[in-house]
Amino acid sequence: MPNNASTSEHVAQLVRKCLEEGQSVDIDGLGVFRRDRSGEYQFLAQTHPTVFLAYVEEDRLWADRLFDDLEQRGFAPWLDRRKLLPGQNWPRAIEEAIETSDFFVACFSHQSVGKKGSFQAEIRYALDCAQRIPLDEAFLIPVRLDECRVPWTIRRETHYIDMFPDWGRGLRRIGSLIEKQLRKRRL
Repeated sequence: MPNNASTSEHVAQLVRKCLEEGQSVDIDGLGVFRRDRSGEYQFLAQTHPTVFLAYVEEDRLWADRLFDDLEQRGFAPWLDRRKLLPGQNWPRAIEEAIETSDFFVACFSHQSVGKKGSFQAEIRYALDCAQRIPLDEAFLIPVRLDECRVPWTIRRETHYIDMFPDWGRGLRRIGSLIEKQLRKRRL
């Protein structure tokens, strides 16, 4: 097993190689390495609030749309299919992404509410993480993609946002909630 110095050097070489090929290197939770127009290397620290998106595979097109829309609004969404790396321990990476996210958006639909698997586990883990956050702050943001029934465990304490019949309105409500919470946290 390589020592930390050689591991660090190996990572630095990989980053340098990607930058020389004209690619940006996004390091989750930290920021992006990229080359500027003059060829100099830059590191842009992440200053956007991170938003973990939980969904089921059947709703991936909605999750992709939500990812793109949140990114356009200046947030840093996290979606497994876009952020996980090959060979990465995905259960641990997902837990870490949930733990370090500023917000957790659970995408409920007829497809997701009764399906067993990782979506349910992610919600349970997010509920555990939410217990460490002050009671008057929002972390879990449930959204409904269709006219499904949000589970009682969520509904009894948290209001949800409908993304239908007006997606833009739902997106504005998510954005407003996040921005309001960020202002509150800065006080």
